[in-house]
Amino acid sequence: MKKLTHAMRVLLVGVTAILVVPGCATAPSGGGGEAVTAAEQSDAALAGAAHDLVYKIQPGDKLYISVYNEEDLQKDIVVRPDGGITFPLIGDVEAKGKSVAELREEITSRLSQYIPEATVSVSLQEVIGNKIFVLGQVKNPGEYVLTGDIDVLQALSMAGGLTAFASSNKIKVLRRNKETNTKEVIPFSYKKVMRGQNLEQNITLQSGDTIIVP
Repeated sequence: MKKLTHAMRVLLVGVTAILVVPGCATAPSGGGGEAVTAAEQSDAALAGAAHDLVYKIQPGDKLYISVYNEEDLQKDIVVRPDGGITFPLIGDVEAKGKSVAELREEITSRLSQYIPEATVSVSLQEVIGNKIFVLGQVKNPGEYVLTGDIDVLQALSMAGGLTAFASSNKIKVLRRNKETNTKEVIPFSYKKVMRGQNLEQNITLQSGDTIIVP
């Protein structure tokens, strides 16, 4: 009888171990909703971050657009300064600010009245219009592609951070006003921003901005 009692205890422990799996959330008692694991929550957060970082087409970018089995609809196209492109059959299309996938969907939709079920391909051949420049006393000066909303601190991080010789309180952002063809000088104090002061200086950068670290 004692042996049977011990065996039952072992079986009970084994069943409990199967039911309680670390890392899995169970639905609340009486809830009826599906359980959401920590891994699923993490995947959702990463997907949202990835969406924010999707490249948006800008003037000057070079695209290759083609329609399957349509030789006359295969073209290298440079996005015009006004942000538009021109494609056969459908005319002008606004490309600026769209992702490659969004532009492909729009072209496919507009072509559908001429070529039902058209298979459209859009690829980004060369990025020219959506760059910033980080110059001076940073570890990796040069040009960087804007893949989303990037502020000054993030851009300095992309450039490897400041060197030991940098004048961190005298950083400047040069911004060109394309409408008036004038330049604006925006001061940036690295030390103050890192201390949580004057955070309004940590502006979101625009295409063509140049950060100078003396």
